[in-house]
Amino acid sequence: MTQHVRDIMTSRLVTVEPQASVTAVAQRMRDEDIGAVLVIEDDELRGLVSDRDLVVRALAEGGDLEQRTVASACSGDLITVTPDEDLDRAVELMREHSVRRLPVLEEGHPVGIVSLGDMAIERDAESALGGISAARPNQ
Repeated sequence: MTQHVRDIMTSRLVTVEPQASVTAVAQRMRDEDIGAVLVIEDDELRGLVSDRDLVVRALAEGGDLEQRTVASACSGDLITVTPDEDLDRAVELMREHSVRRLPVLEEGHPVGIVSLGDMAIERDAESALGGISAARPNQ
């Protein structure tokens, strides 16, 4: 049976506005225990920012992180999928574009996110990546 993105995506979205400070976004990620948030403006997806983006594009650049907005640290050229997309296609897109997360859009609006970890748990829970992804987070 063909599986679709909607079968494994995370539909509980954590979003921020582009003008949010990178410090506030990092704190939100910590509080929500997540590694990425969607950047939304007027109910439209503007970007995705990961914990790695915050380090490489904001922290490493220096300066006042309270003044730097998440818009300067997020990935704006996003590869997206729909909830009805086959999981095989989502894996293909991740591989082709070297991304770990795909925002899920329905009629142009964000409804979820699917990650490499989600795929690993679904496809091979016994693999190292599947086991790590399924484990409780260390806090």
